[in-house]
Amino acid sequence: MLDINLIRNQPDVVRQSLAARNEPAITLDEIIALDVQRRDILKQSEQLRATRNTVSKEISRMKGPAERAAKIAEMRAVGDQIDALETELKKIEAQLDELTARLPNIPDPRVPVGPDEDHNVVLRTVGQPRAFDFEPKAHWDLGPALGIIDFERGAKLAGSRFYVLSGYGARLQRALIAYMLDLHHQQGYREVYLPFMVKAQTLFAAGQLPKFRDNLYHDAEEDFWMVPTAEVPLTNLHGDEILDAAQLPLWYCAYTPCFRREKMSAGKDVRGIKRGHQFDKVEMYKYCRPEDSDAEHHKMLADAEAVLQGLGLTYRVKQLCTGDLGFGMRMTYDLEVWAPGCNEWLEVSSVSNAGDFQARRANIKFRREKGARAEFVHTLNGSGLALPRTMIAVMENYQQADGSIVVPAPLRAFVGVDVIRAL
Repeated sequence: MLDINLIRNQPDVVRQSLAARNEPAITLDEIIALDVQRRDILKQSEQLRATRNTVSKEISRMKGPAERAAKIAEMRAVGDQIDALETELKKIEAQLDELTARLPNIPDPRVPVGPDEDHNVVLRTVGQPRAFDFEPKAHWDLGPALGIIDFERGAKLAGSRFYVLSGYGARLQRALIAYMLDLHHQQGYREVYLPFMVKAQTLFAAGQLPKFRDNLYHDAEEDFWMVPTAEVPLTNLHGDEILDAAQLPLWYCAYTPCFRREKMSAGKDVRGIKRGHQFDKVEMYKYCRPEDSDAEHHKMLADAEAVLQGLGLTYRVKQLCTGDLGFGMRMTYDLEVWAPGCNEWLEVSSVSNAGDFQARRANIKFRREKGARAEFVHTLNGSGLALPRTMIAVMENYQQADGSIVVPAPLRAFVGVDVIRAL
């Protein structure tokens, strides 16, 4: 949520932000007009209340019954005016809240300006793609041949874009999750187990509602929402709290399945297990003081990179441009891993700094010392990492000519074998 004072006093900053994000259709005119109306009503209400208070004191001193009755009737009319203004104020504030909730975060000035993902900037590539002495296969061929991915049974159970992991496929997925959680624990993150369903307010706090309503799964009867990422419950973990500065920074990590209504088209982008309505992810999340958020952002990026480095995977770091930046984020780095079978770079992590945008929506503050004014914290989040794309990269990079897959060393204790072979 943007600060209303920013919208009121520096509307051009917000307009420039919307243009940079390639969202020119969103205008501020209605918001600014409603804000003016709101302040006018508040001013009128205050004046009427002051008048009523003054007259009420005068009435107590009046001795003539007729004069008192006239003034009382006059004040009843003033009270009716105040009630009418209150009704109008609630209506305007509801409209104002709805419109301001749709405004995205202001990009950091260092974010490259560009209309779409083609203008993201590759900052560095780590490692060299493996040189194969055979034609590497894609995971959609490797998995079924080894009996570890079953697309047909997935479709039978739930429809298209679902699959079943079996045997060492299921163990490999679980191994990756356990490895990531253990690594993040060693890095200093506190692991939490979260609800996989949340309230609407929790999604609003994270910036998912109202903008992404159509991409979310909703149980209308109970008003539960399936989480699209652990970022959502982690954002609201300290909702409506005032933290002590000594508590900060707070680092959390969590595993959750993620549920999203993916709008997919035919082609290579949807083949295999790259994109689906359900997937697993390990998430990192931080609450920190505003002056520390830059350093915490780069530390989180390094922590996500450590997962890929530990797995021995070739990856690259991208900085997202304004047109590809997430709704609630002010700066984001993507990690993309090389998948030789798919012959493409796959995004496995977005490491983002939201500034105080989510904290305003969730009302999360801190005090630097006792009695000090409460300030909004900054929040950061990053995948560490998203599956199944990490699993795709492991399968395709560690495949052998006979179709078997070597299990990366950090995962072997979890998987139980060094090499996955066809049964």
